[in-house]
Amino acid sequence: MPLTLKCVPTNPADLEAVTLLLGREPRAEFEVVVRGDNGEPVVLRNASLMFDSTPMPTLYWLVDPELNRRVGTLEAAGGVRAAEAAVDAGALIEAHDTYAAKRDASLPESYEGPRPSGGVGGTRIGVKCLHAHYANFLAGGVDPVGEWVEKRLLSEVEESE
Repeated sequence: MPLTLKCVPTNPADLEAVTLLLGREPRAEFEVVVRGDNGEPVVLRNASLMFDSTPMPTLYWLVDPELNRRVGTLEAAGGVRAAEAAVDAGALIEAHDTYAAKRDASLPESYEGPRPSGGVGGTRIGVKCLHAHYANFLAGGVDPVGEWVEKRLLSEVEESE
């Protein structure tokens, strides 16, 4: 699926589309940072704090239904363990650190409340959620697990042709 990386402020159409995709109202401010060719949201960038001030560890959220299904299938087939074994541990730590720094940079300097923790998807170490890593990768993050997922999804498409 061809994707376009762009930062677009939340607008009523995006809010409506994301509400339908999530099956609920969003719990934090967001912007659509990756769209499909049809303009539909694929990846969201979430605010670091939810509307109720709860920390939001997941900076990038994959909302495309087809990609979610395909990544979920990969995850259910042991993809988390396979990805963790396949990628360089140092590169994974760097991806977590970069993600956390980017997420935390959006908090006001004066903010003294609870902060989001962990790296990609709130994970402190290793791999927890292929969806979060893939969303980070699609949003332009250097993420070895997201790249691993992309290769698997592309090979899936090639095999079906």
